[in-house]
Order: sequence, then C-alpha cells, then structure tokens
Amino acid sequence: MTDKTGKPIDILLVEDNAADARLAKEALKDSKIRNELYHVEDGESAIDFLYRKGEHEKAPRPDLILLDLNLPRKDGREVLAEIKGDEDLRRIPVVILTISKDEADVLKTYDLHANCYITKPINLDRFLEVIKSIEDFWLSIVKLPPNGVL
Repeated sequence: MTDKTGKPIDILLVEDNAADARLAKEALKDSKIRNELYHVEDGESAIDFLYRKGEHEKAPRPDLILLDLNLPRKDGREVLAEIKGDEDLRRIPVVILTISKDEADVLKTYDLHANCYITKPINLDRFLEVIKSIEDFWLSIVKLPPNGVL
C-alpha cells in the first residue's frame, strides 16, 4: 500500500535503544506495505526532524510516528505534547512504544492525545509480532490523514 502518488508510507521511529530500533527496522523491512523508516535516537532530534531543522532540513513529514517515552535530551512525553500542541503536526498518528507499564504514563500520554499505547515485550519473537501488528493496523486498516493537510 502506498499513497495515491505511489509514495511509500513514511514512518518516524524515535527510539534510543539501538537493539529495539534494529528489530523494528527488520520487522518493517519485509513489510507488505512499502514504507520508508526514519530513525532518530532522542527527543530533540525528533523535534528537529518534524520541523526540518539542522541535519533534518530535507526530512519528509511522517505519516506515522513510533515514539518511545524514556528518551535522552527531551523525553517522549515532551515530544508528544509538542506534536499534539502544533496545529500542523497534531494529525500525525503517534504510537507510544515503550517499556513502561506505569499506569501514570498510560494516562498521561492519552491525556496528551497519543493515538495508542503499546508496552514493548521483552521476548524477541513477541516484539516482532507487536511491530507486525502495528504495521497491519496502522498501515493496512487505518486510513491515515493526507500528508501535509492542516
């Protein structure tokens, strides 16, 4: 699946754990849906990517964001608040993908208008299943908002 122009779905992965990022990339690489995965390792880089600042000046606007909560420099809650507080970015679906099972984190992120909250499994096979489930739901079933529309 691509958009009407044949362009792949752009996904921004905001993840500081190199192993988890590598697994997500591998899981999405063989996707039945053409996608382009972009990866940043901290919250400030995520904001720079979204606002096309610095080394990210040519970054595409993502169709979907996979966001970890516990990030260096600017945590995922701050990134989520900034995304959902910006009229131009708020319609980009944000999937929280984190190790935290803390009920306060779940409530806080939904209060900040996260689109869903997923706790990362520790088991490798289960982690890959979760990434495939995200792909199946967000890229196959859900109709994403048109890219760049306010």
